[in-house]
Amino acid sequence: MKKLNILIVEDHELTRFGLKTTFEGVDYVEDIYEAESAETAINLINNYTIDVVIMDLGLPKMNGIEATKKIHELNDNIKIIILTSHNDEHEVLDSLKAGANAYCSKEINPQRLVQVVQSVADGAAWFDPNVAHIVLKATTHSPAEISEENRKSYDLTAREAQILKLMTEGYSNMEIAQMLVISINTTKAHVANILQKLEVDDRLQAALKALKYKIV
Repeated sequence: MKKLNILIVEDHELTRFGLKTTFEGVDYVEDIYEAESAETAINLINNYTIDVVIMDLGLPKMNGIEATKKIHELNDNIKIIILTSHNDEHEVLDSLKAGANAYCSKEINPQRLVQVVQSVADGAAWFDPNVAHIVLKATTHSPAEISEENRKSYDLTAREAQILKLMTEGYSNMEIAQMLVISINTTKAHVANILQKLEVDDRLQAALKALKYKIV
């Protein structure tokens, strides 16, 4: 796996220092950039190659949700992880609409955050257990709609269903490959087939659809 350039966007200097310390010496990290505001973060993104952004919501002037949307307009390949002490339903859903790939509480264990960043960089989505129910509630359909959707045949193979279940649990392609003892290329091929069969554009949509309609 290529090394990642990480940008930490946090207006509290002590928190920013703690996050930087967490990622110093991590084997998959190349460079760590810091920004105390969304405006500074956008300037860095315009001048450096950034792979993953760890974004606070409560920023001065432009907040984290607005910044997430702006960053995705500039480069939708950048992965954005919201790291906040807030778990307000509107903020969670607005963050996802803006393009966030993960939503984490600041209470998260530092080593778990290191794992989350690597997984998200590899294409996984991750939600803090405290907010996962908000996402599911917002994407739940009525019983009639669920019944109609369940009648559709997705024609998943046993292996694809197994991989889809692991995707809903937040595992990355690399982690799935290791768990199932298959190559990363084989895993990516299965994921591509799953997205096509479920008629979705990305892993996050696939995981949510699987949970909504009890596909796995």
